[in-house]
Amino acid sequence: MKKLFSLLLIVLIIAVSNCTDIPENNDPILGIWARTATVSEDSKSTSSIKEEWIFNDVYLGRYQRYSNNTLAFYTDFKWSNEDGIYTITYSGTDIEEVTVSLEVGNEPETLALEDGAVFATRE
Repeated sequence: MKKLFSLLLIVLIIAVSNCTDIPENNDPILGIWARTATVSEDSKSTSSIKEEWIFNDVYLGRYQRYSNNTLAFYTDFKWSNEDGIYTITYSGTDIEEVTVSLEVGNEPETLALEDGAVFATRE
């Protein structure tokens, strides 16, 4: 009887675990987006700053800022899409929420701010 009960329990666990279906997210924003800037510290020296946003398929991502090719800061963020408008929210930081739209007609593809300025480009 114990063997039959154990067998039925194993079959039940396998059946329940196979019933869950994770929806596939194919949003066009998925991937790595970046922007770079050169900042003059004084008349003799400059530094390069690169920012990256890595969007994944579970509406989360990683923001990274590099200064002269050295990782200076990173944090996680949440993102959402409502009618083609993407909202990026940085939890637990002083970084303000950003609203962007995906411009697919440009080459390379860009994320644009509400005023049309380029926020980041696809890498």
